[in-house]
Order: sequence, then structure tokens, then C-alpha cells
Amino acid sequence: MWRRLAKLNSLRNQMLFGFLLVMIVILAFVGAFTFDSVSSMLKNNAVKHIQQTAVQANGRLEGILKQVDSLSTLVSTNTYVQKLLLKETIGQPATFTERQALPPIINTIQLYSSGVKSVELYTGERRRLFPLDEVRLEEKVSEEWIRKATEGKGSMIWFGIDPTDRNALIAIRQVSLIDQNFATGGYLLVRTDRNVFAFNEPLSEQKQQETMLLVGVDGQLLASNSDQISDEEALTLTGTDRQTVTLHNRTYIMVKQRSEVTGWTLLILTPMNAITEGISVLRTTILVSAGIGTILFVLLSLLLSTVITRPILKLIKTMRGARLGQLKPAEIVSSTIEINELNHTYNKMVDNINELIRLVYEKEILQSRTELKALQAQINPHFLYNTLEALYWSLQEKEEEELAEFVVAMSDLFRYTITGPNKTEWVTLRDELDHIEKYLLIMKLRFGERLSWVIDYPHEFGKVELPRLLLQPFVENAILHGVESKIGPGTVSLTVERSAEGDSLIVNVEDNGAGMDEETMRLLTEGLENDQAQIPSSKNSGMGITNVERRMRLLYGDQQPAVERVALHSVKDQGTSVRIRIPMTGGPHQ
Repeated sequence: MWRRLAKLNSLRNQMLFGFLLVMIVILAFVGAFTFDSVSSMLKNNAVKHIQQTAVQANGRLEGILKQVDSLSTLVSTNTYVQKLLLKETIGQPATFTERQALPPIINTIQLYSSGVKSVELYTGERRRLFPLDEVRLEEKVSEEWIRKATEGKGSMIWFGIDPTDRNALIAIRQVSLIDQNFATGGYLLVRTDRNVFAFNEPLSEQKQQETMLLVGVDGQLLASNSDQISDEEALTLTGTDRQTVTLHNRTYIMVKQRSEVTGWTLLILTPMNAITEGISVLRTTILVSAGIGTILFVLLSLLLSTVITRPILKLIKTMRGARLGQLKPAEIVSSTIEINELNHTYNKMVDNINELIRLVYEKEILQSRTELKALQAQINPHFLYNTLEALYWSLQEKEEEELAEFVVAMSDLFRYTITGPNKTEWVTLRDELDHIEKYLLIMKLRFGERLSWVIDYPHEFGKVELPRLLLQPFVENAILHGVESKIGPGTVSLTVERSAEGDSLIVNVEDNGAGMDEETMRLLTEGLENDQAQIPSSKNSGMGITNVERRMRLLYGDQQPAVERVALHSVKDQGTSVRIRIPMTGGPHQ
């Protein structure tokens, strides 16, 4: 995953995403600011409108209450009522006939005020004068209400829902005697139908979405256009000062209006989504504008980043060709000063590198040829020394006539081995194997029946070219360090096959001689990797392996490790095998 992300970390993508990020941040800030400003404006305007509505609604309610208050004032100040209550105060109870004259006076309240269900008149001793029965005032209302009415000095006191009739709202006022310095002469009890205060018609454009509540002083829910709100919830709403409230998982804007007449509180709850209904259009407009702006910005950013990065990409493509050995100057395809300067600097660098490469290449060729000649000069005396040593032992053991064939074979070996100015370094596989066959015949004269060998190779590979004396050192080591160190007969095997890749020949040289222990193998492998391979022996003949590996590296190149060009495997007392990989190039490495 990280590799995929790393591939996307280009200059063009960085510019594109950088520009896009800046643009998104700006659009998000502007959009959020605009949306918030318009939302606040709509909300504030809606709140002001709802407040005006609340004032109007409260004014309508107060109009009804003031009408009842005015009519009840007329009754309480009526001359006949004043006279009758004054007699009650001085201890002269009203007669039945006098009480029968009260209905026309008191019923004027019901006659001129809609929604008044009943009006009752009580004396200062709380005995009811109208209607005509002997019910006492404390049976209708509590002592606290009576006390508040007395403290009101004739003002209309609205208490809320009538305890004896849930469909009525009750109000009480003291009847003050004008001729007795406004002393308490009695009480007037008024019951009003609750439906008069019901919110049957919407007061604003939100229509049925509004919830309107009329809450009494003691928290009673006097009127409401919703049956889902309880008295406890109404009391909680009345006590909070927050403008935004949550009720039944919905958010409302709440506006309060307190009545100066009754002390009741009118609450108008408007759903937030009804207020912000027009914001959805604004939100859509902002999103569409942001989307169009983003698309245009992406296209322009792509165009700009392409104009900037295209010359750089072409320069990178040219520089990648340098890894394949193609150091070519870059074309100047941009009018930008910085990029032109970059191209010019790169072209100067390419010219300098090409000149250095030419000098180093010529120097390495000269050094490689010198080193090859030195390695060949090491191999020839080494080979001659071992062959002459074999001749020495053969002269002591063979008759003169048996040595004639040996001398002829040696002359052929020397002719093949000793290179002159007219001899090429390269020979065919068939010639190399014929040379090895003659070398084995000479060694046979020395070891007799103790030495046997097998040479097997596909004849179609006979014309594959390889360096002279490339394989002979391994056969020589197999005899001198394997067969000679073994008690009894030994066998040397040389096989040739094509590699699995098909581009090389694999030559295996094996013997069933003394082999090497693990420590010797480790030293030999490490020395081979470090160009210092030596087989611990009194004959000091291990230099052949190092020379062969170094010759292969110089002639074929250094594309593979030494252990892949020459691989050794040996087991103590079981034998040694050498695996040589020879590229099928047909000539020296250039």
C-alpha cells in the first residue's frame, strides 16, 4: 500500500493536491461563514416575527381579560351592590327580595363578555348572596386565594383552573365599599370558559407547526394547541431562559410573553426546521457552487501542473535512459527560465560524463588486457611445472619406447598452451576438451590404473567459444588434490549441459578423491569471493581457481557474483565438484 502511495507522490500530484486543498479550505470557510451568517439572520428575523406574534396573541388574551375586569368593576361599583354589601357589613342581612334584584346587575358581565360561565357575589363574611343559596366562599376557593384578593385592594386576581371545574378559569376580586374608605365589603367570583383562551387559529405563517402554551403563575398549563405537552414540561419551559429548547426529540425556538394583567406566560414554540426551511436552498446553492468551482479549479490546476511538470518529466525520461548507458542531451522544450537552466546544466553534465566515460573505458581496456596477459603468464608456467613433474615421475617408471607417445602428447600440450602474438585468447569447447583429453592421457602414464575419467558433452555445443585453458586448471586440481591424495583408484568426470535460462553452458568437474573439510571449503569460498582463493597444499596449486575466476570476470563482465561463475562443493573423503557457468556469447565481453 505504501509503495502505491509513494508512486503518487509526484510533483504534479503535489501541486494539484496542494492547490485543491487551499481551494477547498477557502470554499469551506466562505461557505460556512455565508451559511452561518444567513442562518443567523433568518433565525433572528424569525425570532423577531414570532415575538411580534406573541405580543399580538398576548394582547388578544389581555383584551378578553380586561373586558372581564371592566365589567366586573362596573358590577362591584354598582350603587345597589354597594348599598346591599354595606348593609351586610353593618349587620343588616339582605332580604330574599333584595337578593332577587341582583341577577340583572351581575349578569351584565355574562351578557357583554363572551366566555364567562358564571359570576358569584359574596359578602365580607364570605356568605354567598348570588346565586341564592348559603354556600360559603372558602368552599369554592382556598384561604390563600381569598387573602391575595384582599391584598389586591379591588384588583382582579386570576388564579388559573377552577379546582371544581377543569374546563373553567377562575378569578376573584374584592368589592371595596366606597362609602367606607374602600373597606372590604365582599368578593366577586368569576368563572371563564377555558376555550376562550384556546389557540384554535394560527397566529403566524408557520400555521400548524407552531406550539402555543398559556402557563399560569403556579405553572399550570391553562391552554395549549398541543395535547402532547404536560404540566411538568410547561413548568420547565417557563423556568428556562434559553431561546432554543429540545422537546420530544425536536428542537424549537421559544419566545415568551408575560401578561401584565394576570402574570400568566404565553409560550410560542416554533420548530427549528420551519425557521430554517429556506436555508436548504442556500445550502444547495453553496454546494453546487463549490462543486462547480472545484471542478474548474481541478481542470485549471491540471493544466497548470502539466505545463510546469511536462518539461521535468521529459528531463527525467532522458535521465532514466542514462541508466541504460544512453547519456544523451535533453531537448529544451520549456520557456521557463529555471527549467531551461536545469536542462542546460544537465546537458553540460552529460557532455562531461561522456568524456570521462570515454577516458575511463579506454583506461580499463588497457588495464584489462595487461591483467589478462599477466594471468596467462601465471597459468602457463604453473601448467608446465605440473606437467614436467609428471614427466619426471614417468621417466623413473616407464621404458624408453613407452615415453615416445608421452613426449608427442606433451609437445601438443605445449603448442596449445604457449600463446604467441598470432594466437587468439579464444578457442572452441571442442578444442578445450581435446586438450584436456591429452592432459589426462599424460596423467594416465603417471597414475596408471589409479586414474580414470569421463568426458561427456552435447556435440552441438562444440563450437561455443571460451577462453583458452579455462577448464584445464579444474581438471588438474581434481587429479592433484583429489585422485593423488586418495588411496586407491579415482575418477574425474567432466560434463557439459545448457543452463535452465538457455544463455549459458554449465560445466561440472567432479572427482571422488579425498575432498575437503568444512573449514577448508569455507576458506576457499571466502577467498574466491575476495579474489584470494588458495587450496591449502604443499604444491601451492590453488592459484588456478583464482586466475580462472578473474579471467572470466574480465572477459565476460562482472554482472554476477564470483560464487555463481565458479561454485565449489566438497565432502571430506567423498570428493569435490566444481560448477562453472560459461556464457554462450561466442567471443570476449565488450
